[in-house]
Amino acid sequence: MSTSVYLETHGCQMNVADTERALDRLRAAGYAITSSESEADVVLFNTCSIRERASQKVFNRIGELRRSRRATSPIIGVMGCVAQLEGSSIFDHAPYVDLVAGTRATDRLPQLIERVQSGEKPFDIGERGDLETWNVSSAVRHSPYVAFVPIIEGCNKFCSYCIVPYSRGREKSRVAKDVIADIASLRRDGFREVHLIGQNVNSYRPRSTDGLEGVSGATPFSQLLRAVALTGMERIKFTTSFPRDFHSDIVAAMEEHENLCNWIHLPVQSGNDRILRRMRRGYTAASYLKCVDAIKNSSRKLALTSDVIIGFPGETDAEFEDTMKLIERAEYDGLYIFNYSERPGTPSAALADDVTKEVKTQRFLALEKLQRETQRAIYDGYLGREVEVLVEGESTKTPEDLTGHSTCQKVVNFSGSKDLLGQIMKVRITKAKSNSMYGELASGV
Repeated sequence: MSTSVYLETHGCQMNVADTERALDRLRAAGYAITSSESEADVVLFNTCSIRERASQKVFNRIGELRRSRRATSPIIGVMGCVAQLEGSSIFDHAPYVDLVAGTRATDRLPQLIERVQSGEKPFDIGERGDLETWNVSSAVRHSPYVAFVPIIEGCNKFCSYCIVPYSRGREKSRVAKDVIADIASLRRDGFREVHLIGQNVNSYRPRSTDGLEGVSGATPFSQLLRAVALTGMERIKFTTSFPRDFHSDIVAAMEEHENLCNWIHLPVQSGNDRILRRMRRGYTAASYLKCVDAIKNSSRKLALTSDVIIGFPGETDAEFEDTMKLIERAEYDGLYIFNYSERPGTPSAALADDVTKEVKTQRFLALEKLQRETQRAIYDGYLGREVEVLVEGESTKTPEDLTGHSTCQKVVNFSGSKDLLGQIMKVRITKAKSNSMYGELASGV
């Protein structure tokens, strides 16, 4: 009887892609993949360390697992960013963990599990070996219709508050021909949408131009966008973009190819130049707004979303007001707001976290109110319009309804039969909510 493995993912799209890759390797090695944590012989947690609460959540989950599975005692493994950062020290404060595998040890999980079964407590936070490929054409996917395709791994930006360069390493871009081959394969397998993913996708710089021959572009990333558009994949999205590397030619590529979907995620983090310098973001509020103008002035209607950090060390009321003004000016379709929290090992951890919890909460609520008003106006603008929706599943709130995403990455719910799953349908919007829309089926695409 084969060993069964349950893998729980925490964090971003890159973690989801790593989980898919890990499950594919484990299945190829003869392990049985299960969706039942209570019955698994091996339970793996793919961890995120970008925020303190995210990493603590994993250890809380491991404690819950230990209490619920005390009689059966499965092998417990920690993989991903927390594993990469903490290494073997995880064994010290969580002695019931049996293996630790960093972000670049995904391919070696089968061997690490075998070592546990032989009585070891292995940890591996090393680089990928020469024989370990970037191939991500995994048979195990989080969705039968949408696939994540990593194009770049790691980060060279070293923002003062961010742990990613330490947990993911330096930037390493995949060769375009391999990305194109993955997308072509996914299209043959029936996928309708792909997301090109990376910590900073527009930092894409492959060592080889294979696959980009004859494709124009002001940057390698805008070249890649044009190249993957030619695969015929129906919907192509990408995230996340870094403002310092954002080029208006990205917008031009999206104008040229309809299948490059009309959504850009461009994290701003702050609207004040002094705070941006303390964050080591490498751009000013004015240069960021030039990117916003390039997006907003496009001949296509492009949706724009962003991230912002509230209460960075030393942020004054006046500096927070600069952020409020920028947010109001940018008119985001969606905004992810985070209170600053110290990440040990980052440069900002040496700064005094001198913005009180109460002030952070006040600023959070003020910015949330502003964004809610902006977002309500944007969503109301869709009333009566038709949008193309990839039908991805049943609505979590109303199982009788279906749900999916528009090309501009908005959640759309509507009434329809289950045989529409995986189809791209036109939906006429009849109701706008705070973070989603409801509509009625118009026609197929």
